[in-house]
Amino acid sequence: MFAFKASAQQGTHMFRAKILSKCAFRRKMSSRLVLGIETSCDETGAAVMDETGLILGESLHSQKEVHLKTGGIIPTVAQRLHRENIGRIVQEAMERSGVTQSQLSAVATTVKPGLALSLGIGLDFSLNFVKLHQKPFIPIHHMEAHALTVRMLQPVVFPFLVLLVSGGHSLLALARGIDDFLLLGQTLDEAPGDTMDKVARRLSLIKHPKCSMISGGQAIEILARDGNRLKFLFKPPMGAHYDCNFSFAGLRNQVTMSIQKKEEEEGVEQGTLLSCVNDIAAATQHAVASHIAKRTHRAILFCKAKDLLPSCNPTLVVSGGVASNQYIRKILKIVTDTTGLHLLCPPSKFCTDNGVMIAWNGVERLREGKGILSHTEEVNYEPK
Repeated sequence: MFAFKASAQQGTHMFRAKILSKCAFRRKMSSRLVLGIETSCDETGAAVMDETGLILGESLHSQKEVHLKTGGIIPTVAQRLHRENIGRIVQEAMERSGVTQSQLSAVATTVKPGLALSLGIGLDFSLNFVKLHQKPFIPIHHMEAHALTVRMLQPVVFPFLVLLVSGGHSLLALARGIDDFLLLGQTLDEAPGDTMDKVARRLSLIKHPKCSMISGGQAIEILARDGNRLKFLFKPPMGAHYDCNFSFAGLRNQVTMSIQKKEEEEGVEQGTLLSCVNDIAAATQHAVASHIAKRTHRAILFCKAKDLLPSCNPTLVVSGGVASNQYIRKILKIVTDTTGLHLLCPPSKFCTDNGVMIAWNGVERLREGKGILSHTEEVNYEPK
């Protein structure tokens, strides 16, 4: 009797699995499907998504370990690694999705901004792909994709304020539609992630046992937890500039001068780990976070004064690699709590570069019929 029950239960489970499989297959058949491809910097990413935002398959190759050894991203090295991996990454995403090339409704690819040599690899591959399979092509703005990723995860209506902070970018914008952004401020020199990476390299944090296999920004965040930020007081950037732009180069110079001074005091050469690395990391992170928070606060006040945000549930979306920093998120939460905004940050895996966000931006454009090109049209990448 028990054997009969077990076999009956197994049969029921198999039947249900077949039904679910058929439902998923029908869903794929009835839904438009987009392949997203990302190669703007040092991540080779691909993802297949349906028009509801369901990720059917994805794959990602990170170049982080290679660039850690060279002390930074070398464009020609990034280009070579993209070229070596893009075919495999796209194939893996397609195979994991169970979707064939003929079932795709469109291909979406990052074409701006980013490293020219990296963008070129993704664009060349994509154009050959769409010509071979005669599929529509959707050029994607990398920063717009970051800005809209949160809409894949939960309903966020336009307009909303966006803060994008990463290793290559820093900007504040009002998102009014999927292709309508009012730029409020941007970095005048370098990005916050770049600043923290350079400080980490100057401190030789790759020699620290906790930091040998992680990025400079992550190293700063980890060591800052055990540091006293009050040991080093760095002057906030752009104190006399009443706008929403950012500047981090001057702050980095202050940190570099402090490091040089401590090296002289401790009688060590450049490249030696200082005894106060935790304190310098904490002070650097706090200065970066404070500058970002102050400019964001000004942007919120501007939007409120001009009635640019909805009175009901106004939202600040924060994305980009630096948005994964928990200290920066905590400081921004203070700002949004004070000003009555709702703070939304995608999970860390969606803050960094990936094919999923590109596929989602493609889905949103496909839904609204915006920016969709024929496979025969010529497209160029735009690094700036």
